[in-house]
Amino acid sequence: MSDTTMKEYLADHPRMIGALFTILLLLSQAGNVAANNGATISGP
Repeated sequence: MSDTTMKEYLADHPRMIGALFTILLLLSQAGNVAANNGATISGP
């Protein structure tokens, strides 16, 4: 999808801007959680 097509689509569907932002926010948080779960913690 080209940039102009995406801009036109988002201009026609403004609610998708919020949906895309929310999806990107959740994906970035899920990446941080996955990275923290991969760390090993040595006990005393």
